[in-house]
Amino acid sequence: MTRRRGITRAFLWLAVLAGGPLLGAKLFDLLVLAGAWSAHPPASLAMMPYGQQWPVDTGVFFIPLSAAMLVAGFGALAAGWRTPWHYRWLLCVPSIGILLLLILTVVAFWPMNAALYYHGIGSSRDTISDAQSVAMARRWVMLDWVRVAGAGAAFVTPLLALTRPWPSAVAPRDPPVVRAMLALALLAVAGFVVWFVRGL
Repeated sequence: MTRRRGITRAFLWLAVLAGGPLLGAKLFDLLVLAGAWSAHPPASLAMMPYGQQWPVDTGVFFIPLSAAMLVAGFGALAAGWRTPWHYRWLLCVPSIGILLLLILTVVAFWPMNAALYYHGIGSSRDTISDAQSVAMARRWVMLDWVRVAGAGAAFVTPLLALTRPWPSAVAPRDPPVVRAMLALALLAVAGFVVWFVRGL
C-alpha cells in the first residue's frame, strides 16, 4: 500500500494547492465583483466581468483550477479506494463535491450569467425584465454562497486526510461489476473535464 499511499497523498496535495487559491478567489468574486454588479440591478449589471470592458473573463481563472481540483479529487479517491470508510469519506468530499459544484455552475450559473449580462447591456438577446433581473441577482448571490461552502469543504477535507495517519487496514476488494462501474464513472468525469475546459 506504500505506492498507493504516495499517489493518494500527491493527489491530495494537488487538491490543497488548487483548492486554496480557488476558495480565496471565489470569496473575492462573491464579495467584491458580485457585490458590485448585484448591488442595484439593472444599472449595476454593467459592472459584470464580461464583454469588451473586461479583457479577461473570470472563467479563465476558475475553470482550470476547478478542473485541476476535480482531477486531484478523483485521483485521490481512485488511488485510496481500498482504504476503510473512516478515511475514504475524506477522499469522497473533494471529488464528488467539486463535481456537483461544477454541475451546479453549468446548469444554474451559466444561464443566469448570460441572462443578466444581456439585460445589463440591453442586448437584443435579453429575455428578462428589470424586476426579474433583481430577483435573479439575489438568487445568484444566494447560490454562490453554496459554491463557497462547497469549495471550503473541498479544500479542508484533503488537509484533514493529509494530517491523519494512513490506515493500516485494507477494505475488501470490490467485485468486478463494481470495479467496472467505477471505471465508467471515472471516464465520465474525465469526459466532463474535457468538455468543461475546452471552452477556454
